[in-house]
Amino acid sequence: MKLCKAAIVRLGLGLLFLLATLPAYSQRGTVDLNVGQVSDQFGAQPKVTSPVLDLNGELAVIKPSAKNGGPSIVAGGEVRVPTDSANHAKEFALFGGVLFGSNNFSIGVNAQFRKILMPTAFVNGQVLNRDNMKLLQLPLVIKYKFGPGRRAFFEAQGEPEFTPHFKVSPLSKVILPNPSFDHGYTIRGSVGCTFGKLLYVKGTYETRYFKFAAGQGNPTSLYNWKSNLITGGVGVRF
Repeated sequence: MKLCKAAIVRLGLGLLFLLATLPAYSQRGTVDLNVGQVSDQFGAQPKVTSPVLDLNGELAVIKPSAKNGGPSIVAGGEVRVPTDSANHAKEFALFGGVLFGSNNFSIGVNAQFRKILMPTAFVNGQVLNRDNMKLLQLPLVIKYKFGPGRRAFFEAQGEPEFTPHFKVSPLSKVILPNPSFDHGYTIRGSVGCTFGKLLYVKGTYETRYFKFAAGQGNPTSLYNWKSNLITGGVGVRF
């Protein structure tokens, strides 16, 4: 947990540093802290659940001019920490992308790097340490504001998953061949409401699925992974 707390602190300090060093006209950021529950199922193993902490930050590094228009350039990150890291993955992500749109509706795409520290598997009384995964993701992002004063908002993200890059867990004593990736996807939706100029609340649901080919690199389907996440939280706009 010390490593996870340090990562959360580093992400928060990094976002604050960007806000402090960028010119005032480009300071358009959000930071939110969310708590909830994550549910994971690997292969035919029983489903397990755990409380989870999720920290998100986003900053519009460059905003379009009122005269010429154009897209916003955004950057941000995420830290996801379950309380039961023995059965659930810890995740760290950084992204940057472009966002087109108006005050009510916007659409964009991000280039996102995500590192996933996979939990240990217990199969037939044997301990198998899954390789950790690094992912390059390209989520499509849709945002919509509605209601009185456009205070309510909806955000959706979705992307197909590409072949992960694997790194052997430092706990591994038996090194297995990398599993052969079949397909995967991640879909996330959030709804929320802004109060005043700074504070907002939001709720998020995410579903994710990875499938790998059966074989020596994926014994008893220990890498096949279905995950569902639901959180609620409070955020600040800058």
